[in-house]
Amino acid sequence: MTLKLGVIGTGAIGQEHIRRCSKVLQGATVVAVSDINLEGAKAALTRLGLQAEVYANGHDVVNSPDVDAVLVTSWDPTHEEFTLAAIAAGKPVFCEKPLAMTAAGCRRIVDAEMKFGKRLVQVGFMRPYDVGYRALKKVITDGEIGEPLMLHCAHRNPAVPESYTTDMAITSTLIHELDVLRWLTNDDYKTVQVVFPRVTSKTHARLKDPQIVLFETQKGIRIDVEIFVNCAYGYDIQCEVVGEEGIAKLPEPSAVQMRKSAQLSTSILTDWKDRFIDAYDVELQAFINDVSNGTLTGPSAWDGYAASVAADACLKAQNSGAIEPVELPPRPAFYDKA
Repeated sequence: MTLKLGVIGTGAIGQEHIRRCSKVLQGATVVAVSDINLEGAKAALTRLGLQAEVYANGHDVVNSPDVDAVLVTSWDPTHEEFTLAAIAAGKPVFCEKPLAMTAAGCRRIVDAEMKFGKRLVQVGFMRPYDVGYRALKKVITDGEIGEPLMLHCAHRNPAVPESYTTDMAITSTLIHELDVLRWLTNDDYKTVQVVFPRVTSKTHARLKDPQIVLFETQKGIRIDVEIFVNCAYGYDIQCEVVGEEGIAKLPEPSAVQMRKSAQLSTSILTDWKDRFIDAYDVELQAFINDVSNGTLTGPSAWDGYAASVAADACLKAQNSGAIEPVELPPRPAFYDKA
């Protein structure tokens, strides 16, 4: 059976997901889309050479009898509304991060899903689907370096626009680490502190850059994450796990090594879409397969909530400079299998 998808939001990420679901992946087709820019949605379908019903309202996509499952790729503040609508309609929904704008909003989604009685929500955290992170996870799970003691991580972008502000280092950038590091360590955060080194001359008045975020987990693992979004040289994701018996490091993306003009060089990517393009494919194929099989296994609404709770604590720590608690309630048994 071919899964019939409805996509809410046809901006850059929406168009990419429409393209991959229609032209790259197997087992699904896009039958309906919506966007506040109706003409833009129609133009996107034309560019992709696709035909689908075009709606002005995302709720029409959710409620369409032709739609089996929903992808929410619209403006961030609408994610909660459309995800809740999909749950109410009993339809599986893949929601790009953030799941909601606040931890309270994420909790409303968690509660609605539990009330429905079945997992319907997957959050668009793609890093657990990246081949490098999966290899790193296997090293940890297999006990090859003993119990993890420390993690040293970095999230670097070549540049960001002037609309990017200090808080976005948490809500738009660190949010990926907030999810994937919980997954890697199978642990939750206990405390967080944010410190600000010397500011780069390449930033602007509303952005303190770089930042260092320091975590302690419930098991006592110490994690430091450098966020440097105007690093100038490229898009660079680093993760090193220090264990009791060894060290494991996230592999570098595949690149050709060159010897030329008396130099030995390896190119560095500059675009996050290129760094994780394969992970997006695997992530959405897994969602399609899971919906077809009747059981979701990807990042859950609880994972979205946990990341949001940690992000709120990070934002508080940005302002206070103090070590702030991360107050995540116990995970409901409903999500134990997630």
